[in-house]
Amino acid sequence: MKIRKAIIFLVVILIIVKIIFAFPFFKNLEYKAQDMLFRIRGKLPTTDNIAIIAIDDASFSALDETWPFPRDYHSKLIENLNKAGVKQIIFDVEFTENSFPESDLRLAKTAAKYQNVIFAGKVLPSQHPGEPTQMIPPINAILDYNLPWGIVNMGAEPDGFIRKYTLFEEFDQSKLYSLGIASLANLRVYQSTYADHIKVADRTLHLTDKSIPIIDKNKALINFRGPSGTYPSVSYASVLDDSTFFMPGYQGAELNELYDIIESGILKDKIVLVGATIDELHDKFPTPYGGEWTPGVEIQANFIDMVLTDSYLKELNLWLYLLVEIILLIGLWFLFKLLKPQFSAIALIGLLIIEFIVTYLLFSSSNIICPIAQTVVLLILIYVASILNHYLDTLKEKRFIRNAFQQYLAPELVNQLLANPKNLKYGGSLQEITVLFSDIRNFTTYSEKHSPEETVNILHQYFTEMVNIIIDNNGILDKFVGDEIMALYGTPIPLPNHALDACKSALKMRERLIQLQEKWISEGYEPFEMGIGINTGMAVVGNLGSEQIFDYTAIGDTINLGARLESLNKEYDTFNHIIISEYTYEKVKDLVNAKYLDEVKVKGKNIAVKIYELISLS
Repeated sequence: MKIRKAIIFLVVILIIVKIIFAFPFFKNLEYKAQDMLFRIRGKLPTTDNIAIIAIDDASFSALDETWPFPRDYHSKLIENLNKAGVKQIIFDVEFTENSFPESDLRLAKTAAKYQNVIFAGKVLPSQHPGEPTQMIPPINAILDYNLPWGIVNMGAEPDGFIRKYTLFEEFDQSKLYSLGIASLANLRVYQSTYADHIKVADRTLHLTDKSIPIIDKNKALINFRGPSGTYPSVSYASVLDDSTFFMPGYQGAELNELYDIIESGILKDKIVLVGATIDELHDKFPTPYGGEWTPGVEIQANFIDMVLTDSYLKELNLWLYLLVEIILLIGLWFLFKLLKPQFSAIALIGLLIIEFIVTYLLFSSSNIICPIAQTVVLLILIYVASILNHYLDTLKEKRFIRNAFQQYLAPELVNQLLANPKNLKYGGSLQEITVLFSDIRNFTTYSEKHSPEETVNILHQYFTEMVNIIIDNNGILDKFVGDEIMALYGTPIPLPNHALDACKSALKMRERLIQLQEKWISEGYEPFEMGIGINTGMAVVGNLGSEQIFDYTAIGDTINLGARLESLNKEYDTFNHIIISEYTYEKVKDLVNAKYLDEVKVKGKNIAVKIYELISLS
């Protein structure tokens, strides 16, 4: 039953975690937690093969032009970059609308001449069901020269951050590949038909000697190298600044900046990406590193760098993570069940720290990104569930104790027992206690003289009063055996002088019986007498019943002697009909008045026991 309850708890926790992390709020929470890994890791070194040609504030100031720049600027840029010895030119600038035919044609011819330029297009997904997806390719002049191009679609997460790179989009039963894929596919052989040589499997895109992991059907996680400005950049206008470049309004530098670029070799053999870095062109996006938003052209650079260095960011296998979750659920459930709540809280904090350290090490050393917030929520829910389970078990235990003892113990003793339930041990333990037995004299004869209704009525009055006295004096009613009462003192809550409590009970019981006798005589009922025996000693005490029935009782020689002392009242003419053993007398001799009666051997005992008549309290 307990195992089944535990399984239900664990399954419910796992289902809850999976459901809540399907909602955007918790997805974004997970993304934000994973973003911390990038910031803690800091900037990584970039490859020397990539540079940015930035369409920046300086370019607008020097050229004194509005956007879009004339196409002849871009033609000149291609020529000058090739003079500087670049390996490849990637335009993160869309030439999707015609300008002046001569300028468009000049741009295409220049790119075709150098055979190292990649152009950009895009796909507009349908906004409503039934609407077609639209492809917006580069201008016809570029297409006529069969120049390679790729799409620049940026797929942001619900919180607006860019964390994944769109590898391709489906269009008309074919795939349109991204600008980064087009770049990588044309590094060795420049060709417009590069898409024919790309193979896409379920979870991998195979490109020349590269295998790019795919997630979400058509995306790859970007292993960003750093925040905005991580890659070296050269101002667009600086590349145009040469002795042959004279455009209306151009405010070039006094020195030939292109000459300096060529002489320094800062662009030689590099892949250069041309794109806007100025805020006004709205091509900037938030990324995991935070801070200033990163230009789209630099996001393209991050992806290309990641593929060139084979430093792919990979998600932890979902099935492996599920197995880890199950192991955590089972292990922590039983761990928290063993620990006290305050120690469970300390263990939880320690586990959260360990979880983050392990997650960070996997990220920084193996480029594996693991769920963080989901694991934190899982751990917290296990802890909360264990606390709830502990609380329910405590309530159940207290309800069990109260139900088991409230009829037989004084309320204050029940409360003490609820505060310290460990005092109630399952099974038996050896304890020093005092046992009291009381028995009605000649009850068989009495019952034969009275009707069953009268007998039951008289017994009910008698037992009620006697049990109340026992409970009021810190005793516990053990059981009724016919007309006999057995009571225990000093258990399950230890008492300072349980022998005295038992003696007080016996004297009060005797006093109350006299009052009942007077009442019964006045009502026309025949009274009866009782005898009481009290003994103190070690006994086995505890739940000595079965799995089905709880029976808190005591067994042993101490109990047997107490019962036999009660029966000795028939043989001695005592005033109160209360006999105590020498063991009880030793505990109370300074607190009661007692009279030595005899030294007797009782059945089952080889050594004689001194017995005393209890007369009164001192």
